Order: sequence, then structure tokens, then C-alpha cells
Amino acid sequence: MAKLHARSNSPRSKGNRNLSRRQVNASWLDSFHFVEELASNLPDVTVARKYDGSPVLKVNGVFMAGIATHPSAELNTVVLRIELEDRAGLLEEAPEAYYTTNYYQRFPVVLVRLSAVTPEILRQLLIEAWRTTVRKIQRHKSKFD
Repeated sequence: MAKLHARSNSPRSKGNRNLSRRQVNASWLDSFHFVEELASNLPDVTVARKYDGSPVLKVNGVFMAGIATHPSAELNTVVLRIELEDRAGLLEEAPEAYYTTNYYQRFPVVLVRLSAVTPEILRQLLIEAWRTTVRKIQRHKSKFD
């Protein structure tokens, strides 16, 4: 995986924790519309809704990316599917941009602070999430062929 450097001097968003639920949802949706635009040219990517109504990106019905809505995640964070080895590298390389929490640790995902990455880096992360998701789909199909 290519090195994905974060923006320097990026603020963490924990200070926004006391926004109302409606304000948080509006903020998440505004941020996620940008993520949707960046992923719109990837093959077979669709926007779906989770049980809580938040948008997620899926490849042929399989999760690829979404808004990190668990209370352990910071505001304006997206969760992206990624190989565990790649996640470890990102966490080490740029902890100001990439993180995980106890809740997300068990899944092959990384949390990305949108304020800490450039649009180009986010696009590259989405491409990698798409590739990882396609590989998961192919592995699953091969088990049943």
C-alpha cells in the first residue's frame, strides 16, 4: 500500500462531543457527501443505509466505508475497510489521522479523521477500501465455487 501521509497540524475533533445529536448527524452527512463523491467512480459502489439511518458505501452489497457512528469514534470520522497489516502501518505512520478504538479493533477497518487527510489521500484510501472489499467478495465466492 502506498504511503498515505496526513495533513500536518490537524486538530482532533473530540472537543465537539457536546453537540446535539441532530447537529452531529448533519455534520456527519455533510462530510459523508464528500466521501460519496470521491467514491462515485469506483465500480459497483452504491450508497446504502445502516440500521441507524447513516449512509454507508457498499460494493455488491458488502460494506466498504461509512460514517463512524459508534460512541467511541470521534466526530467527522469515516470507517474504511482495510487489511489488518495495512491498518497497523497507517496507525504507526500517522496517528493524528488514523486511529482505532476498542470497539473497532476487532474489525478489518481503520478510522480516518476527515480533518487530517487531504482529498487525494482520502481518494486513495477509498480505492484501497474498494480493493480490499472486492478481494473479500472474491474469497467468499471461491469458497462456494
